[in-house]
Amino acid sequence: MENQNKGLRSAYALAFTCMVAFMGIGLVDPILKTIAVKLDATPAQTTLLFTSYMLVTGIIMLFTGFISTRIGAKRTISIGLIIIVLFAALAGRSQTISQLISLRAGWGFGNALFLSTALTAIVSVMPEKTEQAIMLYEGSMGIGMAVGPLVGGALGSFSWRLPFYGVAILMFVAAMTIVFLLEPIAKPVKKARFFAGAVALKNHRLRSIGIIALLYNFGFFTILAYAPFLLVGLTEMQVGFVFFGWGILLAIASVFVAPRLEQKTNTLMTLLIGLGFFLVCLVVIGINADQPVLVAFGVIIAGFFQGLVNTLLTTVAMENKTIERSVASSAYSFIRFTGGAIAPFVAGKIAEKWSAHWTFYFAGLMILIGILFVLRNQQYFITAEEEEKEIEMIDGKELL
Repeated sequence: MENQNKGLRSAYALAFTCMVAFMGIGLVDPILKTIAVKLDATPAQTTLLFTSYMLVTGIIMLFTGFISTRIGAKRTISIGLIIIVLFAALAGRSQTISQLISLRAGWGFGNALFLSTALTAIVSVMPEKTEQAIMLYEGSMGIGMAVGPLVGGALGSFSWRLPFYGVAILMFVAAMTIVFLLEPIAKPVKKARFFAGAVALKNHRLRSIGIIALLYNFGFFTILAYAPFLLVGLTEMQVGFVFFGWGILLAIASVFVAPRLEQKTNTLMTLLIGLGFFLVCLVVIGINADQPVLVAFGVIIAGFFQGLVNTLLTTVAMENKTIERSVASSAYSFIRFTGGAIAPFVAGKIAEKWSAHWTFYFAGLMILIGILFVLRNQQYFITAEEEEKEIEMIDGKELL
């Protein structure tokens, strides 16, 4: 009983820290337009704040399994958080857009050490409850991304620099939470090799799910990085409220709706529903790119369907019996965040060359390709729980 309580306390400490970390991602949304004006940058240049952050996060995530299996999950998470504190604080002192982009890259290094290891750790402290652990992780992501824009909007109303200082303070609190509340997590007997994350991508199942996540994240981060530029006439606080609504629906769908819908149908069907309606939302935003109210409505509704997809993709990726969890998390997160790195840059370039309408049509095309990948690899979208039910049904028929 005592061990179970310690496990839950550790899980909640990790969930709180994840929430704060994801606040740091959404915090920037309401101030993107202000940053562009204050630092004399174009929208395409400003979206590189996401690209540099996500690219470094994705690449470093390939090697977090190697690091965490040697120095331990708790120490890896703590180091990652301290790096974020340092670079977030420095980002608030930036004088040019180039400086800010570079500091966001450093921020991404700390984020990689933290997020990939936190996902593995939260599953480790809740043994035999993988799906519930991932729901807790994804739910904390949704809440963090909901609250982040509100905090960013409130602080950004005074100065665009304040949200960065706010992140530094919050991440310091998160680091202290980990130090005092997270129980030491035993290092795995088998240490991950340096290139274990890259080698893991030879696994067809993990690679296929990763590619689907990359295509999906293209749509995810097009909304996160470029939609704020379409909310013309809205204040920082109003943009914050739009993404607050988006994040709340994302959290509700991740924690409450996805598991229930999955039980009533199955993982594959729930995933296709989420991706299908997310595609519709992107097309609607694309059609109405010059109508800020309709864009805001489309962004908020999209959050619900993104919540369905987030939980299911992560659950299936982590339930890979042939690969160590820390390695699977590193490899999957690398591909996932690569999509997040490419999307903002491409979104800005498409809008510059053609229009914002085509930015969201292209994101929709990526989701459509992702749906086709799901259909082609549907055999992988059976969770451990569904496998057990299927075996029980077969055994029952044989007995009859």
